[in-house]
Amino acid sequence: MNATRSRHALRAALCAALVALTVANAGAAAAGRRVAGAVVGAAPVVHIEGGTVQGVHVGGGYAFHGLPYAAPPVGSLRWRPPQPPVRWKGIRDASQYGASCPQPTEPLFEPPGPQSEDCLFLNVSTPTLRPDAKRPVLVWFHGGGFTEDGSLNYDGTKLAADGLVVVTVNYRLGALGFLAHSALAVRPGGASENYGLMDQQAALRWVQDNIRRFGGDPHDVTIAGQSAGGVSVLAHLVSPESHGLFQRAIVESGAFALDQIPRTSAEAFGQSFADEVGCSDQTAACLRHVPVSTLVADFPTAAIPGVVDGKVLTQSIGSALAAGRFAHVPLLNGVNQNEELIFVAGLGLAVSGGTFVPAPAPGSGTSESEYEGEIASVLGVSAARASAIAARYPLSAFPLPVLALSTLLSDANFVCPAVQVDNLISGKVPTFAYEFDDGTAPPIFTGPFYPFATHSSEIQYLFDQPNAPYATPLNPDQETLAAGMRQAWANFAAGGDPASAAVPWPAFNGTSDVLSLVEPQPQVDTAYAASHNCSFWAAG
Repeated sequence: MNATRSRHALRAALCAALVALTVANAGAAAAGRRVAGAVVGAAPVVHIEGGTVQGVHVGGGYAFHGLPYAAPPVGSLRWRPPQPPVRWKGIRDASQYGASCPQPTEPLFEPPGPQSEDCLFLNVSTPTLRPDAKRPVLVWFHGGGFTEDGSLNYDGTKLAADGLVVVTVNYRLGALGFLAHSALAVRPGGASENYGLMDQQAALRWVQDNIRRFGGDPHDVTIAGQSAGGVSVLAHLVSPESHGLFQRAIVESGAFALDQIPRTSAEAFGQSFADEVGCSDQTAACLRHVPVSTLVADFPTAAIPGVVDGKVLTQSIGSALAAGRFAHVPLLNGVNQNEELIFVAGLGLAVSGGTFVPAPAPGSGTSESEYEGEIASVLGVSAARASAIAARYPLSAFPLPVLALSTLLSDANFVCPAVQVDNLISGKVPTFAYEFDDGTAPPIFTGPFYPFATHSSEIQYLFDQPNAPYATPLNPDQETLAAGMRQAWANFAAGGDPASAAVPWPAFNGTSDVLSLVEPQPQVDTAYAASHNCSFWAAG
């Protein structure tokens, strides 16, 4: 495991991308204010299992924010599976987002609003409050490396306007959500990890119990997520604990982490982490008294690829998919045109094997030997293999060296693993694949940037992200693409098929038929795997 200094260096760099992907709403107030007395005006009121909540009217529907789906995971409940939420009296104000889970802070990119260990809240956007409406439900898990971000950065109003009930979820992050330590196990030898994934499962159970009251159908649930949220979706596909909680799945840029580490390795790190935060006695009692700020500061920048804990994950995602041990539900799975560009060009880092590694972005004068050395360093391959990769992606074929490196890394780490997932499951369930290719997508979190669709570029076409530091409206063609994408996502959530008159979308057939989401009109790519050299990467 990297030393503290290395982890802090990674955090400082990754903040500019991972935190910036989902910038905070600095004006958000803490959730959970209670309003004694009657409903004020015509604000919408819903009675759920914990009590009564009062939301707000939004364009074309209603929104309810900061709804507790589990008890505050504090004190003796720190590093425990989520418990049922505490009931309340009177009317709970659901007009404001709840606190986000503790995470790193940086001067330029503050985390989402207030932060607290008491953060297990979700938000509902709905076009109707008729309990018999039976609208399809989409539950969204945010990205951020399992260490950052929050649900308030994803406004589901526009998706809801396409007929969905949209639920966005906070879950425990960093050490509080993904630390493995034998002292934290409920029983000797039991699971001591993946509390953040357990939180997501608790949110899905909340949906089963309550979503009818918001016009949703608990038997028509789609789980969706991007980056670490996409990894989460894949984890639920293979987790026995998630069985029956959803009927469809959407993975956006999430197939880059198919090989989780064993629990023994994770718990060995947990012991070193305990030493680092002052718990050399290695006891749960000591760990539960460590200040949150210390836990956040000393934990690695990302908790990906995750751990096989024996409860939530009984084997690695890739192994489970290959063995056919997954929920047989329709899948919508895709990536963006150049996923790695935001990392390689902006940070000198790359996502490789599900972890972040140093990747010096090559300058305009990069030589072939330097290029091959960078490939070997980032991918951890031999000099001979690096030379073969450089021959397949020659510098001369790209206008800038940085585009050569980011393209080959994107193919190796994002595109071809996504194709692998499609190949593993398409023979058993309906599978629809895409690549988001709008190279003019506004770089709303990075400012002036290379004209490529990179990691997270597609999110603004599905959700409003009004707090982005470089907010830029979509142009008319982009708006057309965004409307078509939202309709496709809604169609998939409603019936397992994203196709529409505006966006014809064939099912994945094993080697081709990947939809290129490009403005203004998507196109079918019939040679997708070949164009991204997936056979070459599989042979390596």
